[in-house]
Amino acid sequence: MPTGFNVVPPPGWDIIPLKDGTNEAIHRIVGKSVSQLPVGFPKDDLPKARMRLIKELKETIRQARTSHGLTLYLPVERIHGMIIPASFIASEPIGTSSGEVDPKAMLADLARDSDDASTRELDGVAAVRTVQKLPAAPDRGVDVPSWRVQYTVPIPKSDPTQYLTFTFSTLIAADMDIEFTETLVELFDAVMTTFRWSYA
Repeated sequence: MPTGFNVVPPPGWDIIPLKDGTNEAIHRIVGKSVSQLPVGFPKDDLPKARMRLIKELKETIRQARTSHGLTLYLPVERIHGMIIPASFIASEPIGTSSGEVDPKAMLADLARDSDDASTRELDGVAAVRTVQKLPAAPDRGVDVPSWRVQYTVPIPKSDPTQYLTFTFSTLIAADMDIEFTETLVELFDAVMTTFRWSYA
């Protein structure tokens, strides 16, 4: 049975562990982001910018933990002057009842609330990929709709069967090109092709 997993994030992204080492990751990311501020950025505003970024990261981490997140992956480098409004989370294993689970039955179950569902292979194991468009949720601080792409993969030799989930989210801003959003989804799909199980 695997003891963990590895995925390779895109260039310009960073990893925040949500169990141990979270604060160290926050300080690393904040330091990197502050160093990328444009030339001429007022030095007197640096502490305020640093504190705002720390606050935003902690809120993102809080939300990831409510989803039972294990690891959070975030873009930290600017592209054409902007930070990509996207992230993905690897969540704690979820269990099912003992016995074999028919992948087709699982796909049908997960597909009920999704806009699209398909099967993929992750390191030799059949996984389910679902796509869903979520409405804005101002009560949770999300003012625009978003796309959510989720991979659910059974952990080999787990009994009862357990599943890992990898959930990608990107906001759909009014001024954002749909092709750009589709490119981000393709980027996440490419990341998932790097998925590998790790063993003791």
